[in-house]
Amino acid sequence: MKASLKNYRQSPRKVRLVADFVKGRNVEDAISNLAVLSKRASLPIKKLIQSAVSSAKKDSGKSAENLYIKEFRVDKGVTMKRSMPRAMGSASRINKRSSNVLVILEERPQPKIKNKK
Repeated sequence: MKASLKNYRQSPRKVRLVADFVKGRNVEDAISNLAVLSKRASLPIKKLIQSAVSSAKKDSGKSAENLYIKEFRVDKGVTMKRSMPRAMGSASRINKRSSNVLVILEERPQPKIKNKK
């Protein structure tokens, strides 16, 4: 299941710190860890994961216990260009960066049990 967040107004570098923290974990693990993480991007990423879980339940009937975060991609979004006045009538540029976030959840394969004869 996929879920995406477009043009989130925080730089991709800062969002990737949170994304790398939860990548590869179980969904329940990731949500509980994000609840106590003291980064600004943790709340939107937590909501994004919950959205992907709810769509997985609705569309495929998969349970949250078996889901894990297969891929977590944070890409560069639109950059707003602003300027700040400087000395002697000049101006310097300020880049206000944004992020596009994509999360892909997948069901963890169940281990096969071998029959002993």
